[in-house]
Amino acid sequence: MARFIFVTGGVVSSLGKGLSSASLAYLLQSRGYKVRLRKLDPYLNVDPGTMSPFQHGEVFVTDDGAETDLDLGHYERFSGVSAKKSDNITTGKIYNDVLKKERKGQYLGKTVQVIPHITDRIKEFIKKDSSKEDFVICEIGGIVGDIESLPFVEAIRQFANDIGKKNALFVHLTLVPYLKASDEIKTKPTQHSVKELRSIGIQPDIIICRSERPIPLEHRKKISLFCNVNIKNVIETVDVRTIYEAPISFFKEKLDLQVLNYFNLRSKKPANLRPWKKITKIILHTKRHVNIAIIGKYVELKDAYKSLDEALTHGGIDNNVKINLLRIDSEKLKVSEIKSKLKNISGILIPGGFGKRGTDGKIAAIKYARNNKIPFLGICYGMQMAIIEFARNKLSLKKATSSEYDKHGLAIIGLMNEWNKDGKKIKGTDKNLGGTMRLGSYDAKLIKNTKIHKIYGKNLIKERHRHRYEVNIAFKEKFEKNGMIFSGLSPDGKLPEIIELKNHPWFIGVQFHPEFKSRPFASHPLFSSFIKASKNHK
Repeated sequence: MARFIFVTGGVVSSLGKGLSSASLAYLLQSRGYKVRLRKLDPYLNVDPGTMSPFQHGEVFVTDDGAETDLDLGHYERFSGVSAKKSDNITTGKIYNDVLKKERKGQYLGKTVQVIPHITDRIKEFIKKDSSKEDFVICEIGGIVGDIESLPFVEAIRQFANDIGKKNALFVHLTLVPYLKASDEIKTKPTQHSVKELRSIGIQPDIIICRSERPIPLEHRKKISLFCNVNIKNVIETVDVRTIYEAPISFFKEKLDLQVLNYFNLRSKKPANLRPWKKITKIILHTKRHVNIAIIGKYVELKDAYKSLDEALTHGGIDNNVKINLLRIDSEKLKVSEIKSKLKNISGILIPGGFGKRGTDGKIAAIKYARNNKIPFLGICYGMQMAIIEFARNKLSLKKATSSEYDKHGLAIIGLMNEWNKDGKKIKGTDKNLGGTMRLGSYDAKLIKNTKIHKIYGKNLIKERHRHRYEVNIAFKEKFEKNGMIFSGLSPDGKLPEIIELKNHPWFIGVQFHPEFKSRPFASHPLFSSFIKASKNHK
């Protein structure tokens, strides 16, 4: 039977529950144990698929097509275990499931209530598909005290009683703030947060204290005393210079050993922190750097492109260079400013997105990259913008556009049911936006003797998708006659997956999201190649 570790947060959000959970998972794996990570999100959306990145950050997509919280990206990158649909649930999904059962009469006329029906459904999710793991780490979104998270906290309290306290461990992550004016570290917020948790019926077994500076022993003793936790289980985590230092920090604090001690388990083998030390050394101390511009709509919020940022960092690690990111808002980017803003840039990346806003800036930047031989990577929407730019400026198809935002132009990009193989437009459909995209892992066949085939070294690849609109295959011949190669196609040959330019040192667009599969110890080949080309750009 798996042992369950529940991670809650207090005081403020965004303290790093996801990174703490991911770091603990790696350390337990390194000790010889099999680990699974899960996220319970308290918002009422069924999934984050229709939420603005400004609200929620990026939407992380799994192989089996789930649109999930970005923390699942941390889980995958740190543990190497691919997440599934069964690893992320929301309040909206829980209530949706329960209400569907109620409408079908499956509760046999009973009054449907938060307890036991909602909490029972949460408990079903927690234990589902977990028989092969030694540990299941469940992170509860939000903070203790939020009205939205109460059903989840109540459910994990019940769950611990159901399986026996010896099989469940509660970890609480709190903020221990430093007040500059009085030059003091304050433990009171942690005390109140734990008090709130205990009032709901949960006594934390381990408290992780997030602080911007080291916490003196006397303050840790105070937390231990007032929160009824052994001093050894008061773990400090001081702000790190890179997230990849987090496992090293928790290892020094013996978090993994304290978890094993709680469950009366021994380490099967010594923990290996060498890989983390190696990559943090490269990130922090490499002198050579490469300037990469990300041109998109959501650059004001760093988490909007979280996996993308990490994948670029991984490409830098692979090439022993530091990545300097210049984030440019495509909506504010004027054609007259392109040359000055991209003057010292060695690589240009256009990420995924939706809608017309900011397209002019993206298309202008792509034209600049194409004409000036600057390494370019277009991802999903970025590839579609590259197609439109090439059609307008190289093929003289001035009305070339996407039916996503222009119903009157020449739709070389359209919904799959908006055109047939001959390029003739057929009637589209109006559906709910949620869950209507091509989601998850799909195959792509690579054309031999192309740059992309050389990068992957394979004839067939699997990559994760998240989009509604496709490039119209009917225009393929016209594009290829003018130097744009469709170097990757769906197995049936109907959907363009990858494009590249013949007479350009490195210009590639992909319909999928390679950033979701990049890892710190195994950079995605596309990002590794892109950074290598950018490093060599003069």
